[in-house]
Amino acid sequence: MSLQLKARAGDAQALKACIAAALANVTLSVDTAGSAVPTNTFGAPSICLQTADGVLTEPNAAAAYITGSTPASADHWLQWEASQLRPAAFQGPAGPAAQQLQVLEQALTAAGPYLTGNSISIADVVVYCTLLPLREKGDLAFPAAVAAYMDKVAADPAVKAGSEQLLSGAAADVMLSVFAADAASYAVKLPKLPQQGERNIMVTSALPYVNNVPHLGNIIGCVLSADCYARYCRSRGYNMIFICGTDEYGTATETKALEEGLSCAEICDKYHAVHRAVYEWFGCSFDKFGRTPTRAQTEICQSLFHDLHQAGNISEQTMEQLYSEAAGKFLADRFVYGTCPKCGYEDARGDQCDKCGGLMNPTELINPRCKLTGTVPVIRSTRHLFLDLPKLSDRLQEYIDRTSQLGGWSANCVQVTSAWMRDGLKQRCITRDLKWGIPVPLEGYRDKVFYVWFDAPVGYISITANYTDQWKEWWLNPDTVELVQFMGKDNVPFHTVIFPASLIGSGRPWTMMKNISVTEYLNYEGGKFSKSRGTGVFGTDAVETGIPVEVWRYYLLANRPEAQDTDFKWSDLQARNNNELLKNLGNFVNRALVFVVKFFDGKVPTPTDKGSEAVAELGQSVAAKVQEYIAAMEKMKLRDGIRIAMAVSAEGNKFITETEPFKVVKTDKDHAATLVAAGIGIVRLLAALVAPYMPTLTTKILDQLQLPPSAAMLTDDLAAAAANLQTLVPAGHAIGTPAPLITEIKDDVIEALRARFGGSQAADAAAAASSSAAGGKKAGKPAAAGGKAAGGKAA
Repeated sequence: MSLQLKARAGDAQALKACIAAALANVTLSVDTAGSAVPTNTFGAPSICLQTADGVLTEPNAAAAYITGSTPASADHWLQWEASQLRPAAFQGPAGPAAQQLQVLEQALTAAGPYLTGNSISIADVVVYCTLLPLREKGDLAFPAAVAAYMDKVAADPAVKAGSEQLLSGAAADVMLSVFAADAASYAVKLPKLPQQGERNIMVTSALPYVNNVPHLGNIIGCVLSADCYARYCRSRGYNMIFICGTDEYGTATETKALEEGLSCAEICDKYHAVHRAVYEWFGCSFDKFGRTPTRAQTEICQSLFHDLHQAGNISEQTMEQLYSEAAGKFLADRFVYGTCPKCGYEDARGDQCDKCGGLMNPTELINPRCKLTGTVPVIRSTRHLFLDLPKLSDRLQEYIDRTSQLGGWSANCVQVTSAWMRDGLKQRCITRDLKWGIPVPLEGYRDKVFYVWFDAPVGYISITANYTDQWKEWWLNPDTVELVQFMGKDNVPFHTVIFPASLIGSGRPWTMMKNISVTEYLNYEGGKFSKSRGTGVFGTDAVETGIPVEVWRYYLLANRPEAQDTDFKWSDLQARNNNELLKNLGNFVNRALVFVVKFFDGKVPTPTDKGSEAVAELGQSVAAKVQEYIAAMEKMKLRDGIRIAMAVSAEGNKFITETEPFKVVKTDKDHAATLVAAGIGIVRLLAALVAPYMPTLTTKILDQLQLPPSAAMLTDDLAAAAANLQTLVPAGHAIGTPAPLITEIKDDVIEALRARFGGSQAADAAAAASSSAAGGKKAGKPAAAGGKAAGGKAA
């Protein structure tokens, strides 16, 4: 049998196949000439063994294939090496490697001299090869029995032959270099945990509901805003995770499933995939994007309920509830609609009015109707469970007072929360007569499920639990972890009152929300989004417009409704693209790069004393703006952040216009060198400043600068060095080929898009005006820039 192995020179994992071939007297040709190889389960480059049956890329599988049959005693060690030893080795001496060495030592001491008997086997080969880089590094002490074992295996003729085949002629440190690269790739895929001495931040976005396609209001209000802040945190070097996912339980799911003729599970699968695809296109960098119908969600939610119940914070009450005789069932909130008793809006849901945002019980609706049958429901008595908010009010108020000041809650958040507390909290029903939800684990209520707004915020915790089994390190660690949440304003009371009250009432030391960023509403061309009428841009539509994702992200974040409602307008998007991105940012970056190519052969010039005064003045101004940018981002003022970043770009354009390096170079190249070097420094700085907003644009800038991704990390060192712009890119560094970053959006394109997504906007506006003249009973609120509840705001 003759086989071919493609691998990297010095790869200790590839050594397994070479030694196995020597053991089995199999002819193996090895190609280490830079051939492309696949990646393994750890995400690192691996091997490629071509066999008659196909290709093997897992080192242990390749070695076992070469040697033939693998005895059960050896198979145990192959599995242990792949699942325990190898991951531990990649984590280095500070990880669990020492513990796995103890496991190995115990086995060798009890049996020895080899793992499966008195002669070397495939088990010894795979363990030896994985431990070899650790032994060569020398930073982890091997127990005596393991050290002796490694020496014995190394002396075996087959091991020597295999090592000679793969490692002969390779540089002494090549194996350690390959191992370090693989360890780094593995580390990236490990779940992050809070670290002592570091700033640990957990960012969450309101969980979007799966009964719809997310529109621009949903996207900017929670997910995209949270992503921008999460990317900023990473660029600053904070230890952080970004958690989000789809909220899938509740009446809205059942309603949508009925509309589309699907089961609840099928409707959730369908729209979860839609949401995931939209957020992936928008470049949202979740550490985990999960779902609520999971075992972890059920276990944690039921555990929270048990804690509340045992602490005496749950009450049982008989309540009057709407019952549909036609449907033969009690009607959950969203199966009822009618007139809002607070504002008169005639299409209010049974749990919340879309116009005024007021919360209510279905029985409070005026002229209620059953959504399933259109008939008028009757009132009947039924038993339900309630969260005793009045009992928790004092502790909740203390938390709100302390955290709102410490975390700097936004004004709109404080206003909504204060109104709830001022009006006095009432006991809140947390159970519903539904099938699609988390079962209530209490005798007499097992035919009911938890109200979606009791279990939905638990999704943050359960999604984290599906990210790492050490989730409590994040969620039961209030002294070490900062919880930062993003949402639309209609979600505020659930996150600042009901969910915190539940956590407080459980008696456990939960990580509570510290900072919260709340958006107002996003309108569409003066009206509201409507999927049914084809009005407005939804996530799937943005993908199809042909407008690059960086333009969408820039426009939405620069137009983010932070303090008041904002309006999406096609003409505004065009103007911001053409005047701000193209003429300001794109123009400056291109000019600065072209100067290097045109006047200095594509290499960053060495700055001199000439021109240093102008550069120093520029540096002082830019450095001050960088500090303003950091201050704004720390407070989650995302609009201010991008405004400041664009101001830095404008400073660069102004500098070029005033100093005219394109003229100076003709008479004094040393003077021009200083000016051009400073311009390139601003380009690098801009790559860092716009990265949270437009990561794809940053990638393009770095490609043209020929700098690695790390160059766009906004470290303290980079922020401090902003005062010396001419030093930010080393002299002599060769840049790439300058190319336009932004394309102009023409008038005809905008007109076509406006017509395409205009739907019945004119009719909507006329209807709204007519309703307003008649007393305002029909006018709805624009699409909310938020998450779960906001998902239903579109008409």
